[in-house]
Amino acid sequence: MTDQNVILKSTLTCPRCGHVETETMPTDACQWFYECTSCKAVLKPKEGDCCVYCSYGTVPCPPIQMGDGCCG
Repeated sequence: MTDQNVILKSTLTCPRCGHVETETMPTDACQWFYECTSCKAVLKPKEGDCCVYCSYGTVPCPPIQMGDGCCG
């Protein structure tokens, strides 16, 4: 996949309260924590996932989309 095909927006769903928020994913780092804007729960990646977008988002993080594997 080329950089032009990478989707940078992902919609996160909080597993605690169900709040949905669309965010722009960083391209230069993984996001290991995300605070829900509704209930203030701090989301962390599920076991085996590299970031909160891979666990709770509608689109996986840019490195996964590009086939580069986990953010490291």
